[in-house]
Amino acid sequence: MKWQKGKAGGISKKSYLRNVVQKKKINFELFNGNAAPGVASKNASLKKSIIKKIDRKSHCTITELSKELNISVPKTTTLITSLAEDGFICDEGKLDSTGGRKASIFGLTADACHFVGVGISRYHIDFGVMDFKRGIKIPFQQVAYKFENSKESLNTLIEAIKEFLKSIEQEKLNIAGLGISMPGRINPKNGKSLNYFNFTEEPLNDLLQEEFDVPVFIENDSRAMVYAEMNANDASNEKNLVFINHDYGIGIGIIIDGKTYYGKSGYSGELGHIPLFDNEIICICGKKGCFETEASGFALKRKFKEKLKSGSSSSVLKNKKIDDITLPDIIYAAKQEDMLAIELLAEVGEKLGKGLAVLINIFNPEALIIGGLLAETGDYIRLPARSVLNKFSSAMVNNDTTMRLSKLGEHAGVIGACLIARSRVIF
Repeated sequence: MKWQKGKAGGISKKSYLRNVVQKKKINFELFNGNAAPGVASKNASLKKSIIKKIDRKSHCTITELSKELNISVPKTTTLITSLAEDGFICDEGKLDSTGGRKASIFGLTADACHFVGVGISRYHIDFGVMDFKRGIKIPFQQVAYKFENSKESLNTLIEAIKEFLKSIEQEKLNIAGLGISMPGRINPKNGKSLNYFNFTEEPLNDLLQEEFDVPVFIENDSRAMVYAEMNANDASNEKNLVFINHDYGIGIGIIIDGKTYYGKSGYSGELGHIPLFDNEIICICGKKGCFETEASGFALKRKFKEKLKSGSSSSVLKNKKIDDITLPDIIYAAKQEDMLAIELLAEVGEKLGKGLAVLINIFNPEALIIGGLLAETGDYIRLPARSVLNKFSSAMVNNDTTMRLSKLGEHAGVIGACLIARSRVIF
């Protein structure tokens, strides 16, 4: 049964959501910017600053917060007490001390609220739920899905989100926001998608927010992924990152000085459509010679099928006809040491390396992170790319940049979607 405007399966939308999401008594006025001017507004700002400090450090004492925010201990104590009463923070016990009175340490309350993440890929949707402390509340779930620019595809997406919300109904979560990571050119400021679901004048996030009655935030998948990588525990000190989403296409997410870079119109990161090669291959964008025509998952699949049609052999042919071979089939074959798959991955990796050299020379990042479907092949793609990268980038700049595969793997997009919803609701 499809969603209807204002209804879900014949039940009013708000009644449905009340059944799915148990709204706890949490004072979200702190985050909506509606506090009256004056003392109330200042206190709300200080409370948000306290939450931000605790979020960054995992826990703090009243004395630490007082010093960092330059406010008195009594004032800090009052604010902490109010935040605890509202359910946002909790006393996590006493700080170890060599002498004198032990100070209480305060942390965020994990179950204060939750954030749903939806990671859209070309052939599936990933779902996740994150708590207030950035912990994953429920194991990730994945459903098959065909991502297309059609009303049918949009209805299927909405239905899938509805089914996921129903599946977590028994958890009685207080959902404060829903983040969606998806391919294509996305402007998160106005909530519009340029490439997909662009057949209505209403911004996509507004349309979805009306359906689900919770704040909805859409973001390009590569930018969601780099945001997730920046917030990973072992990358928390890196503030200049470039994430290469090496999938069917090629996109990048850019972090500069700890902030996501969007560009003037919000459409930055389309690395795949730089005319880097002199060839006659027509890209999906309609132009020739784009980076994607030689270095993407689409290119790998095309090259693989061409080799098979010209007489090359592969273990993939034991179970599939040439025209039915998919990108995951090729990746699986490479992991099983299929020589044709490994050979073509090396060729694609070498072409990828040229693009990475461009990125390093332009951005001089602390880290260059390769993620997406092709990153699952590990060194088969990384080592050829590294070799060409060393050849074409400045040694001085190259030595300052760490190149690595994504540690979040296939979950980077959905984790990024959760984190983006959390950040935009709270901060």
